[in-house]
Amino acid sequence: MSETSETVPAAADPLAGRNLRLLADIPLRLSVEVGSTSLKLSELLDIAEGSVVELDRQANELLDILVNGTLVAKGEVVTVNGRFGIRIVDVVAADARLAGIERRA
Repeated sequence: MSETSETVPAAADPLAGRNLRLLADIPLRLSVEVGSTSLKLSELLDIAEGSVVELDRQANELLDILVNGTLVAKGEVVTVNGRFGIRIVDVVAADARLAGIERRA
């Protein structure tokens, strides 16, 4: 044989044995979490236009990218044609992403 093909052992390939093509058209919700905080009800009721709520994340930290509530990557905000976008900087391992999705199923 003149062609060589590289195979990945099943243990190293988290998608081995899964036919994800069957699921390819299922809609998923991608969201980006800037940060969070805890508020007392009284603080929530005091919020008005111009209020600033401090979040738990530093301005230079990467943002969490979630798919259906499962962390799949980290990224940074960019602008694309005047709209917000997210540049993927770090991707969670595929097996961890799938485990998170399976737990929610």
